[in-house]
Amino acid sequence: MSTIIDTNADQSAGETALDRDLATTPRLAGKRVGMVVFSPYPIDPRPRRAVQALLSEGAHVDLICEWDGDAPKREYLEKLEIIRVPVRHIRGGAVSYAYQYSTFILVSAAIFAWRTLRRRYQLIYVHNMPDILVISGLIPKLFGAKLILDQHDPMPELMQTIFNKSQSSFAVRVLQVLERWSLARASLVITVNEACKRLFSTRSCHAAKIGVVMNSPDEIMFPYREANSYSVRAMGRPFVMMYHGSLVERNGLELAVDALQRIREEIPSAELRVFGRSTPYLEQVMKKVQDLGLKQRVHFMGPRRLEELASEIQSCDVGVVPNQRNTFTDINTPTRILEYLALGKPVIAPATLGVQDYFGPESLVFFEAGNSEDLARKMKFVAESPDDAIRIAELGQQVYLAHTWQQERQMLVDLVTELVAE
Repeated sequence: MSTIIDTNADQSAGETALDRDLATTPRLAGKRVGMVVFSPYPIDPRPRRAVQALLSEGAHVDLICEWDGDAPKREYLEKLEIIRVPVRHIRGGAVSYAYQYSTFILVSAAIFAWRTLRRRYQLIYVHNMPDILVISGLIPKLFGAKLILDQHDPMPELMQTIFNKSQSSFAVRVLQVLERWSLARASLVITVNEACKRLFSTRSCHAAKIGVVMNSPDEIMFPYREANSYSVRAMGRPFVMMYHGSLVERNGLELAVDALQRIREEIPSAELRVFGRSTPYLEQVMKKVQDLGLKQRVHFMGPRRLEELASEIQSCDVGVVPNQRNTFTDINTPTRILEYLALGKPVIAPATLGVQDYFGPESLVFFEAGNSEDLARKMKFVAESPDDAIRIAELGQQVYLAHTWQQERQMLVDLVTELVAE
């Protein structure tokens, strides 16, 4: 709530103090929130930021999450209680996923049901995947709790992409039915961008029920820096391209390697630094790197904490988001784009719907998703025209500044406050 400033000289001191109190009173003070996410906390940035936003507004949060084997199974941090369930989220086939999901859902549902008998929740906040994790909030909902389903990713599109399924396949159609059922159980659906909102509203629920809170980077971790504040790359210094994120096929690291191979003679100083957790896909790509004779050009740097990634971004010349073209990446708006722009770096990004909903043709260095030849051309452009690349980054930063986490956080708090007040 904003404070109204009255310039009349006879305004009472009591009214001014009241305005200040209204502006600073936590909007969720005394509210008890149950949150559940099938990933370790605090590794996943979106649930972590949601928890912090709710805590900062005075809520008490009981969080159920995956136990990663290192953190304590039960942890108390002021108004946050963390319950870590020893069910590991391991990549595998459909049967493996079904077992992991069903076990975690049953455990989390039992925990919330038992706690509801001893304390009343005003809100249950569920992060997908899976969508049917909403089951864990049904008992609290019977006792009056509102239920939010935060749709990080559309599961049918992920199924098509990861397992190479057609839209008409039985597995994909089952996931669409489960999505529709799950969204119907929620009091409010939150998702990550306008493309996902359109998708969910066309097949699962009305658009008025869906709010958008983007995955913007935390300003503390990624403090804003103007694009034109960096010194010009010195003669003889490598032209450093950076990739960070999940090392899976849909994110296109192999595409970046193919593009680098195409420009190796024209841009002899070009190198690619790769950050993330090692995966079987990465091993395949690094084998290709060796076969192409690019071992001195492609460097796998391993995983980094967010604070460390910010430092690495400031050391690169351009961020590369080399997505393949598929059903999922078409609607995705990678957070990595905003992380590079927050720190003033140009970004080479795919010209897909989920990105172009926000960024105009001059605010990113766009390439045709899945096209290594076009990606190579854009790498060469940034290397040879750094001033032009910086001007493009400056326009991209205008988009970033319209979607900082501070603004997206406010959107989240507004949505939650309005919901629990009903």
